[in-house]
Amino acid sequence: MTRQFNTTEKTGSVYDLLFSTADKTMKHVFRKEGSKVIYDYLENNSHFKLEEIGEKPEVFSAGLDKLLGSGASVIEKLILKNLCRRLRLEYEEKEGYGFSDYVKELNKSALAKG
Repeated sequence: MTRQFNTTEKTGSVYDLLFSTADKTMKHVFRKEGSKVIYDYLENNSHFKLEEIGEKPEVFSAGLDKLLGSGASVIEKLILKNLCRRLRLEYEEKEGYGFSDYVKELNKSALAKG
C-alpha cells in the first residue's frame, strides 16, 4: 500500500471507514441475511462485534477463519481492497501479512498524517 493516505471521506477515522467497508462488503457477498448469521456467530463464539473490527482485527480474522476456513482470506482481501479503493490507495499484497497487519499499517498511516 502506498502512503498517499487521505481520510477526508465521510468519516474521521480509519476504524469507522473499515467498519462501514467491512459491513458493505459482507452484505454484498453474503446478502443481509447471511451477514447477520456471520455477525451472530462472531458475537456468540468470539465475543466480537463488527464495530470492533478496527480495534480487534485479529479477533475478526480468527472468527472468520473458524467459520469460513480458507474462504475467510478471500473475504478479508475483498474488504481490504474495497477499503484501499475508498482511501484512494492501491492494494498491494505483502508476503507474511495478515488482515490485522494491513489494518495496523493503514491506521499508522492515518496517525502519521494527523
